[in-house]
Amino acid sequence: MHVLIIGGGIGGLTLAKGLLKAGIEVKVVERQMEKSENLAGYGIHIDKSGRHALRSCLPLSNWTHLQAKFSSAGTQLFFRDTQLQVLAEKDDAVLSEKPALEVERSAVGRMELHDALLEGLFNPSSETLQWGRTFTEYTQLEDGRVRAYFSDGSHEDCDLLVGADGPNSKVRQQFMPNLNRLDLGIQAIAGSLHSERREDDEITDGAYQRLAEQYWWMFISSWGSTQTDSKDQHYVLWAYVVPVDRVARTSEETELKDSVLRNISQWAPELNELVNGTDPSTIKCLPIRTMPSLAPWEPGNVTLIGDAIHNMTPMAGIGANTTLRDAEVLTRCLIDVAAGRLGLTEGVGIYESTMRRYANEALKLSTRNAINACEGGMAQRFLFRNFLRAAHSFPVIMRATLGRQVE
Repeated sequence: MHVLIIGGGIGGLTLAKGLLKAGIEVKVVERQMEKSENLAGYGIHIDKSGRHALRSCLPLSNWTHLQAKFSSAGTQLFFRDTQLQVLAEKDDAVLSEKPALEVERSAVGRMELHDALLEGLFNPSSETLQWGRTFTEYTQLEDGRVRAYFSDGSHEDCDLLVGADGPNSKVRQQFMPNLNRLDLGIQAIAGSLHSERREDDEITDGAYQRLAEQYWWMFISSWGSTQTDSKDQHYVLWAYVVPVDRVARTSEETELKDSVLRNISQWAPELNELVNGTDPSTIKCLPIRTMPSLAPWEPGNVTLIGDAIHNMTPMAGIGANTTLRDAEVLTRCLIDVAAGRLGLTEGVGIYESTMRRYANEALKLSTRNAINACEGGMAQRFLFRNFLRAAHSFPVIMRATLGRQVE
């Protein structure tokens, strides 16, 4: 069996590692010309399911090297008001009654994760990973295989074609032409500030924060440290989430920054200092889009993983972990296919039905969080703050509501 993966992001590379580990023939084709292209920027929080997927798909030495790059992002999520007063604290270790090491999130830089996944693949003699080839379309061959065509006039034949080519997937556009992302009418203005980590600082202590105001939210996350000049250096990522009609329509970084500062001028001084100290070159305006709920389809010899099939909002922090889970589930199914325990269509069908179940839960959660961040007036926000205070005081409420996780 030969598997062809279109796209060399974290999903495509994790799948490739899992298949190679199992002795299955695989090739990854990536349109970018080099490994670092478009990868600068923010890191990723890896949760329990993401770690399980990486540990399952990566060779032991590879996994060990990657673990050394992880830093703890803890088990806590704080909900605060705009003056940084705690409304609720959600601690996954307390709610799950499991050891913190089991349920904590691990922070890793996007470049570091990508480098770890390239280990053993990124060398001139490797035929497994090919750069600078742009997929255009595929056709079904009479022998039951798939032929993928590329913009340079070349083609590749395979038994299974996997689209791992992101939210604007060319594979999905042909395979499922009526499945398109939804624009939620929301945007996130995001930036990052490099600073020295201080354990006694609500902004830089490493915990994930959500700050609520009458009409919009700010999300703050403190990211992993590296040793620089003997000082513990890291960066704080912030994202200001707002309906598109409530901020100036501009892509100019300085104007975006000024727009956020105007809107949070009455918020805590520490928050104004965070945004004001941010280098404008790090500030981006990101439209918030999501896939709709995924309805069943007939399985075959073409399938999709990651953002190519379930691109979601960043408002639940589970997009990357869902992608990693795809790679692990599909790897397990294809191992059974290679061993003769399943037919190819049957194996792909099991993957797709499993993926739809957890992906639809993730889509629902991330979409709800995004919409809730921008809807409601004064009365709704007042009620929500009181709910957070109740959840903070009564663990049974926290466990039944904010404690629910995507399985």
